[in-house]
Amino acid sequence: MNLEQTTHLIELKVASILLEDDQQAWEKVCDLSDIPPDSGICIFYQNQQIALFNISVVNKVYAVSNYDPIGKANVMSRGIIGSVGESLVVASPLFKHHFNLITGECIEEPGVYLKTYDVRTTKNKVEIRENNK
Repeated sequence: MNLEQTTHLIELKVASILLEDDQQAWEKVCDLSDIPPDSGICIFYQNQQIALFNISVVNKVYAVSNYDPIGKANVMSRGIIGSVGESLVVASPLFKHHFNLITGECIEEPGVYLKTYDVRTTKNKVEIRENNK
């Protein structure tokens, strides 16, 4: 096998991996219209409660675990959306700890996280999938 053939095989393998990752396990969970702007709802995904937030200022939906690891309750979808510095956050309705909507990390207690999920909207449908973060 010459260098050109080897390079072509590597390019095909990389393209296959990228396509597989993009197609991996997206699941429709609701319509975008089900989530009022600048608020959250709770949905069930793979036997887990997930909080979805429709953030109008960035025209994006975020998904995190609904379970507050500090308050030990499924309440995050009822949290208050805002910002701390440059970070979009949701404040737990129990103890008001702020969690970054992108990373899931607690601002007040670094090292404490909410699980985050990949989200996309396609034709007014909200789809989520597990991520490796």
